Amino acid sequence: RKYSAWRKDGSFHYIHTTSFGNYSFICVDATLSPGPKRPYNFFGILNMNQMKDLSLMASESLRSNHTVWFGHFPTSTIISPAPGIRSLMSSATAYLCGHLHTMGGLMPVLHSQHRGGTLELELGDWKDNRRYRILAFDHDLLSFADLNFEEWPVVLITNPKSFLYSSSTHEPLVKILYSTHIRILAFSPSVIISVEVYIDGVHLGNAHQVSGPLYVLKWSPQNYSEGFHHIDVTVQDASGRISTRGHIFAMEENLSLRFGFWPSLILLTDHYVLARVLFGLIVLMQIALLVIFRYLQKPALKEKPGLLTLTSYSLHVFSKTNTFYYSILVLNLYTILGPWFVGELIDGHVGACFSFGVFVGGSFLQGSLTFVVGILQMLFFNLPLMAYLCWCLLLRCQGHSFLSHIRHVRRPVAVLIHLAMALLLTWQVYSCYFLQRTYGTLAFFLSPMRTWLVVLTSALIYKTWTLKSSELRTYIVEIKNCQSS
Repeated sequence: RKYSAWRKDGSFHYIHTTSFGNYSFICVDATLSPGPKRPYNFFGILNMNQMKDLSLMASESLRSNHTVWFGHFPTSTIISPAPGIRSLMSSATAYLCGHLHTMGGLMPVLHSQHRGGTLELELGDWKDNRRYRILAFDHDLLSFADLNFEEWPVVLITNPKSFLYSSSTHEPLVKILYSTHIRILAFSPSVIISVEVYIDGVHLGNAHQVSGPLYVLKWSPQNYSEGFHHIDVTVQDASGRISTRGHIFAMEENLSLRFGFWPSLILLTDHYVLARVLFGLIVLMQIALLVIFRYLQKPALKEKPGLLTLTSYSLHVFSKTNTFYYSILVLNLYTILGPWFVGELIDGHVGACFSFGVFVGGSFLQGSLTFVVGILQMLFFNLPLMAYLCWCLLLRCQGHSFLSHIRHVRRPVAVLIHLAMALLLTWQVYSCYFLQRTYGTLAFFLSPMRTWLVVLTSALIYKTWTLKSSELRTYIVEIKNCQSS
């Protein structure tokens, strides 16, 4: 509202009018309202009213030659009610987005295509990497180039367009076959002195300037009517700078060329649904494991029991020891029910964070990244903590104390297990520090899933090594009988 050319908030529809038709641009504003601090602002949300507004804009845009949607969030990080954001934009030629950018360099090109033919084109960030994009409609065929700022010359081949980024649903691809010229847009602060065109490694000639950045070269597209072909354009300016750009093109629409597996998985998967399901399964599995071993018959110990038998036995001991059983059971139930912490989720506004969402400023923001945080909590703390406590209890049943087990158990294994638990506990302590820095001192003290859990963990670990032997007498006798037989 303050800095943009539009100077409004919310989604909007802009129509660009030309002598040869209209071109619609629809903005998708899925930012959270109110907007909490990171990381809980990672996913965007669209409510029913916003979806109705976007649906109306989509209907209005059907009268345009083409529609381009754009927004901050990729569709995979937008929570939207049925029929879903991808369904609404199915009439669009492309959806332009940011947010994930290049995923820290792991995905330099993050592009894919929806089932209906709509392109989803993530763009690298401007802040750190100075990435920008040029788009062009050439006879209603969309072409684009993702570029680095101040790298010259800039080259965009508009005809023939890239086959990978083509959509027969939205574009008149037959126009390529009946075109008379190869068309190129070339930009540079210096005078451009040559625009050389190659197809399949054969030099076709030097394109000439028509006006402005447009360069053309006559061609016979019928010579390339079958199969895939590769076009390359090399542009040189008066400063001696050279830039080459190329892509694969084809005239036949029945050919197949697919986007990469990982970009498609990242952009086309509804990650919040996957996170919800995975979080629920992990919590239920651990709770079920506790309850089953609580009421399951004790496993029989034979001579030289294997790893599986000892693991089962340690779980049985753990489940039968009320202090540990109820502590971990309540911990897992609390991970689902929360609240995880209470603090300044927005500056000046106190809110509460749960696994299923965030309450702040009189509003409820449904869970998204909270489920991812919950999965990490379960996998990298709750489950390892239970496993560690089971291992410590098994050592106690074997007659060891904290000092004696290091001498009699394989020392490298014992040290590694203690070190792993120490690292996980350190991570938990650091998360308390992060909580205080991000959400204030109140969040640090009112944080059952962070600060309080550090205290509980320390108490449980201390309890395992100070537990009276009389409470484990039955198990100690069984293991001694097994070892002596």
